[in-house]
Amino acid sequence: MAPQRGTLYVRRRRWPWIIPALLVPVVAAGGVIWALRTEGSPKETADKYLAAWSDQDYAGMRALVADPPADFETWHRRFRTDLKLTGAQFYVPRASGVFASYGEEISFAAKLTGQEDWDYSGQLKLVERDRTWKVAWTPATIHPLLRKGRSLRVITQQGDPLRVLAADGTPINTPSAPGSVQQLVEGIKQTFPDRFKSQNRDRIDLYEGDRPIQTVVPAAGYRPIQTTVDLKVHRAGAKALEGVSQPASLVALRASTGEILAVVNRPGGFNRALLGKYPPGSTFKVVTASALVADGTEPSRRVTCPAEQNIGGFPFHNANFEDFGSLSFEEAFAHSCNTTFGQMSVDRLKGGRLAEVARSFGFGTPITPGVPAVRAEFPDPKDDTDLASAAIGQGRVLASPLNMASVAAAIASGAWIAPHLVKEELIPGAQPDNPRPLEPGVVAALRKLMPAVVTEGTAHAVRFPEGTAGKTGTAEYGSGKEPPTHSWFIGYRGDLAFAVIAEGAGPGAAVAAPAAARFLTALS
Repeated sequence: MAPQRGTLYVRRRRWPWIIPALLVPVVAAGGVIWALRTEGSPKETADKYLAAWSDQDYAGMRALVADPPADFETWHRRFRTDLKLTGAQFYVPRASGVFASYGEEISFAAKLTGQEDWDYSGQLKLVERDRTWKVAWTPATIHPLLRKGRSLRVITQQGDPLRVLAADGTPINTPSAPGSVQQLVEGIKQTFPDRFKSQNRDRIDLYEGDRPIQTVVPAAGYRPIQTTVDLKVHRAGAKALEGVSQPASLVALRASTGEILAVVNRPGGFNRALLGKYPPGSTFKVVTASALVADGTEPSRRVTCPAEQNIGGFPFHNANFEDFGSLSFEEAFAHSCNTTFGQMSVDRLKGGRLAEVARSFGFGTPITPGVPAVRAEFPDPKDDTDLASAAIGQGRVLASPLNMASVAAAIASGAWIAPHLVKEELIPGAQPDNPRPLEPGVVAALRKLMPAVVTEGTAHAVRFPEGTAGKTGTAEYGSGKEPPTHSWFIGYRGDLAFAVIAEGAGPGAAVAAPAAARFLTALS
């Protein structure tokens, strides 16, 4: 079709012919101006360019650049090499469905992976060239800080030593930390060895030639290991054991959370508080009493407590062969009547009932507090004698001070909660379900029985702070007519639960209970 009068053709270059589809009419004074249409759009060119960059298709990128320099590919290869990249993605982000485009500039996002992962934003400048949109490339197209003579490099620096912190943020992996605390740190190292390896850290610096001029991405820090250790509680525990001549341990927990506040071993060496396996003796009567109460036994129920009782053909006796005659169940608990608890367990707790209740207090459950620790053991009783022995914490029943502290904590809080020492580092899937609520009636009864031990029972002669509840334990071990005994005391005061053991130290009221009283008094 012949051009009409008053029509003006505008084109940037001479062409032997004009394709009507590429002509755009523009109304102007005096007629219509026909201009050549630019193919595609800036967004389409940007998408192609960024996709090619992500694929390291440098030839494809070059084809989309207006006047690419001779060292175009070298710039991009050096960028990847200097940053030690293993992968890179470049794309136009969307914000509320609108592309980030401003005139002939389009913002893009970069997501780099490698020795140091890094995200940043850049811009592509687009120009019209030969009826197409092209990238107006400079080194700043790669990153806004780049220009001739500059480069971005990943730099590796030596990491600081990992810090292990007490609950208040005090470093405890230091020579000045108490010995038992350092022992815990060693246990943490054993559990999380990779965290203690020398860790290098990477940063990204901007260089001018071979001279660093700016840190663009600082070296990332790494979290210290945060523990639940309360140094005030720990020092009180350590002080309380100073007067104990036998090997002894003390464990303290926050009952409501299971946080381990203090672990004291005197002397050092073996961590008996977490790894020692001992017969718990009469401290286990907290579990047995819970089973009996759940079975319907009221604290006021009248029971008998003879000096000696034959159960399953084996003679059981009370400490010093004391005969308490007829008394309430609460009094039998307070005076720690072996004959009462042994016989009642056989009469009322057969068929695995005592084992079931023991499991609700954590017996048989793996303990993973962030340091090596043993589980409490309650093997299924073989016969009446074995059941009666288990009911008073003898026979094959074994537990650590940590295990028994968690028993006391369960009464204080109303639920058994797996104890833990390391915050936010618990091994996934290794901790048991938390918490395990106890029956309300059991909790109410034991909160009445345990204070009676202190006010009128086996520990009445020990001066405890007001509000203390507990249970003594005199646990036989070894053999002979009069075998040696470990001295135990477990209990709680407010939200603080604890266990104390002194190896071979005799009755619970003689050594462990006074140490527990000193501990609580120091914190009062």
